[in-house]
Amino acid sequence: MTLSVGFIGLGIMGRPMALNLRRAGHALAVWARRPEATAALTEAGAEVCASPAAVAARSEVCFTMVADTEDVEQVLLGTGDSGMEPVIAGAQPGSVVVDMSTIAPSAARRIAERLASAGIEMLDAPVSGGEQGAIDGTLSIMVGGPASTFARVQPLFERMGRHIVHVGDQGAGQVCKACNQVLVGHTIAGVAEALLLAEASGVDGAKVREALLGGFANSRILEVHGKRMLDGDFAPGFKARLHQKDLRIVLEAANELGLALPGAAQVQQGLNALVGQGDGELDSAALYQVLKRLNGGDSTHPDRDP
Repeated sequence: MTLSVGFIGLGIMGRPMALNLRRAGHALAVWARRPEATAALTEAGAEVCASPAAVAARSEVCFTMVADTEDVEQVLLGTGDSGMEPVIAGAQPGSVVVDMSTIAPSAARRIAERLASAGIEMLDAPVSGGEQGAIDGTLSIMVGGPASTFARVQPLFERMGRHIVHVGDQGAGQVCKACNQVLVGHTIAGVAEALLLAEASGVDGAKVREALLGGFANSRILEVHGKRMLDGDFAPGFKARLHQKDLRIVLEAANELGLALPGAAQVQQGLNALVGQGDGELDSAALYQVLKRLNGGDSTHPDRDP
């Protein structure tokens, strides 16, 4: 069964996700802030619309994949002073909005309530897997919202992801993504510390990584980000400034709950330093560089002249 689908936000993740929906044969309407971002979708036969409202008017299911909570509220509800027509102004009662951005769980619940007042269903469905996962259609998708709405959208999720879990009611997907980002942040920092220890000890970090990949310390982050660190290759699969934003959401949620998450706070400080040094567009694996500088290592950027 094919559906009329909309997609708003065609960045490093959204563009390949939208392309996978179009390749599955769904009629697709799209909108992006930057017109040049729509070129690949136009070539694939998608209709480029003038506003989020126009996308929603053409869609049974409308996806959003934008940067932060304020962006989601702007394109869905029309908050702020952009003057754009939001999704809520064009969506038909009974249609579904699926926000795949990473935002605060409390904001996801608030937005869902506002859309429900207009007869629009909502799922929060953040993802993990980075740009390559978006291209390959192998993302992990964590979904919050009514089970009946999830069942309705699941065939579309299956075109974008491989591991799809309905976690719970509204906001539960965002809580799960926050947990994901805590684990990812801790593990990136742990891999960086391990490789720095090897280097400082005069031991080949590549050999250490090879050995650890065969044992209990093995992880996807050791495999992928460990190699990035050893190669000094920090071209973004997931930008540090976005990981910084995600951990801000984690710590804000922890604050609301009166919960101490000292490890997440420590990783957030490292990402703050990375972004503050002008490296927010690099992959978050560049946290290795921050820790290296902290320990008196080479402070030059791997991709810049000294």
